[in-house]
Amino acid sequence: MVAHLETFAGNLDDVRAFCAVVDLGSMTQAGVVLRETKGSVSRRVARLESVLKVTLLARTPRAVSPTAEGLAFHARALESLALLDEALQTARGARTQPSGHLRVTASIDFGVEVLPDLVASFRARHPQITLELLITDSRLDLAANRVDLALRLGGGDHPDSGYTAPILADLTIGLYAAPAYLAQRPAPVEIAALSAHDVVLARERLGATQILVSDGDGREQGVTLRPAVRATDFATVLRLTLAGAGIGHIPSLVAAKSLVRGDLVRVLPAWASRGGTLRAVTLAGRELPARVRLFREHVRMEMARQAAICSMAGHDRPTRVRASVATDHAHSGRV
Repeated sequence: MVAHLETFAGNLDDVRAFCAVVDLGSMTQAGVVLRETKGSVSRRVARLESVLKVTLLARTPRAVSPTAEGLAFHARALESLALLDEALQTARGARTQPSGHLRVTASIDFGVEVLPDLVASFRARHPQITLELLITDSRLDLAANRVDLALRLGGGDHPDSGYTAPILADLTIGLYAAPAYLAQRPAPVEIAALSAHDVVLARERLGATQILVSDGDGREQGVTLRPAVRATDFATVLRLTLAGAGIGHIPSLVAAKSLVRGDLVRVLPAWASRGGTLRAVTLAGRELPARVRLFREHVRMEMARQAAICSMAGHDRPTRVRASVATDHAHSGRV
């Protein structure tokens, strides 16, 4: 049906000028309201008549009045302009007012273990914003899937030009075990002793695996391990570790909740591996709606709060959280 409709090729400001003339009964008065000269308003109306190929105003030296066609066009034009103004106001409000629908994608690790609490606390603060979660390890195209924000874990490679990816937090991967496991096999007191334990790793390669760990003093050490159990994602590593399958090598943000509850204990707490970054990926070249900015900041603040809780408990080396996403565009990473 749309294919058979004629598209309006004129200028909307010309339409507004014509409506002002009809409403005020004078091109001079219309010019005062529109802050234009009488001649400018007259030219606008003439241009509109040329586009429509119809006479909208009957002109005399002393007055102007709408023709029958002008009156019919005026009535419909007013309705259309009112709808357009409402749409513009809605679009502008989306940049400042926290409302609407938010589509977020995240990896399985983050989406299963971390995102539910973030969404619940965000909704408690902003119940007028609805959310839709796309939990997948596939890196979805944001434009094609109408995704507002992607929360991605990764390294420090460079972003595609069509995206911005400010860093929300720098992550670490620590060693954790369930109390039940440690009751049977006492925790190692040095890195070298780790090879004598059952270890659970998120690795796809078979055979021995080396992990690089460092302490707070800048020392680094490589440890070669033969995992007792392997998994393709950290969410599964966490569950295996909670079940007592061994010492898990787990990102601090994935293990944090279990650590605070006492379901996990930090093993060799002075040592950890670099875990890359948590980035908030959005499309570049446009101002973010308020709902996206608020959720991004909420995630950053919750990561900081979570790190502080672990640090105060004395169980974990804190995750380093970026102080502000506003200055992080220079640190963007590949999406």
